Amino acid sequence: MINQLIAKILPFFPERMVWIFSKRYISGQYITDALIESRKLNEQGVLVTVDLLGEYISNLEEATDYKEQYIELIERFTAEKIEGNFSVKPSMFGLLLDLEACFSNLHDLVEIADGCNSFIKIDMEDSQCTSIEIEIFRRLKMEFPNRVGLAVQAYMRRTLEDVKGLTDLNTAEAPLNFRLCKGIYIEDTKIAYQGHQEIRDHYIEDLRFMLLNGMYPCIATHDKYLINKAYDLIDELKVSNDKYEFQMLYGVTPQLRKSVVDRGHRMRVYVPYGKKWFGYSTRRLKENPAMIWHILKALFVRQ
Repeated sequence: MINQLIAKILPFFPERMVWIFSKRYISGQYITDALIESRKLNEQGVLVTVDLLGEYISNLEEATDYKEQYIELIERFTAEKIEGNFSVKPSMFGLLLDLEACFSNLHDLVEIADGCNSFIKIDMEDSQCTSIEIEIFRRLKMEFPNRVGLAVQAYMRRTLEDVKGLTDLNTAEAPLNFRLCKGIYIEDTKIAYQGHQEIRDHYIEDLRFMLLNGMYPCIATHDKYLINKAYDLIDELKVSNDKYEFQMLYGVTPQLRKSVVDRGHRMRVYVPYGKKWFGYSTRRLKENPAMIWHILKALFVRQ
């Protein structure tokens, strides 16, 4: 209850106070901040996926502005030879306002990424977005087989069937690329698993299916249990280390991240930046009040 209360009142705190917790998990407000931090990660042998913060816009003019910012991001990072790709949230491109406008905006970005020999990962948002985001992914994947991937959430009851429903797009030359997350949004028990171990079990079930069927899973987790289970699966199925990768969030469990890299596994870090950091931070806390304790602890304990 204390966590929920803090999460509710946090949006009314001064931004400078909220930034005390947020700066550890957000690379900065400007593209130069994301460039600097991404280069540091590359020097540590870590790939990046860069995310411009922003979501759930109220008009299509905002979508156009975000598209222009993403074009600059893609072109700048490509010119700077940063080893990484880009993550996008369809809701910031008009998903809930005009589906075709959203598709057109994302199509433009994937086309630019294609010209830069890069890649776009479509983030998965809450359940109102799931089906339409999968449909957008399908349309883009058909036109740009090697330039677009999709995030999926293991706690959603539908996820394994959604993955199976896309297998017609999976080929050896252009395998389906999924970021497999546990899931963060608060969803009803009818559509999402709720138990901690239950979610873990379905995560591993999804991962096993992806590996068995020649897909390219991005194992996105900070859970040591899931990481160890992933190691076991990789060994059991004799999967070569170019057929998957691990992913973690910027600023979270750096020692655990290093241990994965030291074992010879590919690692990619999700690097968020942008002026919308305040809304991003407070929304994440509202969606998952249990994070409050971890954030408060992070003020005092480095790891």
